[in-house]
Parts: sequence; C-alpha cells; structure tokens
Amino acid sequence: MSFFDTIKGLLGKYRRLIVYAFYGALAALLNIVCYWLLYEKAGLDNTPSTVLAFLAAMIFAFFTNKLLVFESRDTRGARFWREAVSFFACRLLTGALDVLIMYLAVDRMAWNGVLWKIISNIAVTVLNYAASRFFIFRKKP
Repeated sequence: MSFFDTIKGLLGKYRRLIVYAFYGALAALLNIVCYWLLYEKAGLDNTPSTVLAFLAAMIFAFFTNKLLVFESRDTRGARFWREAVSFFACRLLTGALDVLIMYLAVDRMAWNGVLWKIISNIAVTVLNYAASRFFIFRKKP
C-alpha cells in the first residue's frame, strides 16, 4: 500500500470528523469574531456579547452540520423538525456552559475575554460534536 493510498484511506475513514473540524473551526471563529466585535469594539457587556455571538455561530453550525457534515438532506417533515429541535436544545445547553465559563472568567475573575472565548469554544465544540454525531444527526439503522 502506497503512502497516498494510506492517506486516502484515512481521509475516507475520518471524513466526517475532518469536515466537522473544518466547519466547527469556522463556527468557533465566527463566535470569537462576533464576541470580539461586540465586547471589545462596540462596548457591549460580556454576557450579551457572549449570547449574541453564540446565537450567530449556532445558526451557522446548524446548516453546515446538517447539510455538509452529517449529510442530512431532509428539509421538511418530522425528521427535519426532530433534528432542528434536538440540535437547538443541545446547543442551548452548551451555550449555557459557554455563558457560565465566560461569566466566571471575565466578569468574576477579570481575565481576558477573547482568550477565554477561545478556551470556552474548545470545550463547547467537543461537546457539540458528540451531541451531533451520536444524538442529533444519527443515521437510522
């Protein structure tokens, strides 16, 4: 087996994880940039900045996860609504974790907001992948 065959095999085997990492990184970047613009540039308080940035990233993530990562093509009907409700419910839980981390780190400990937004996004992204992979967009047997 050649080096390229090995790489091709690994890419095929881990395609979903690689694509999720790519779009997850874009969603995290969107979250961080929105937070930075709102908190650092617009002067909005930490918690509203966190919530608004999270909501922007969550909407972006729903469509990229559904269509590009997990390739769920249903756009109407019961399956679509089950996925949407499950996705947004799980994301609201991880969003609450994001708000809690940011509140404790920035408002209570006076640590750097953008740095902690990055740290929080790492934890939240791992939890979101697990929820999306094993609960929300799972293929029926």
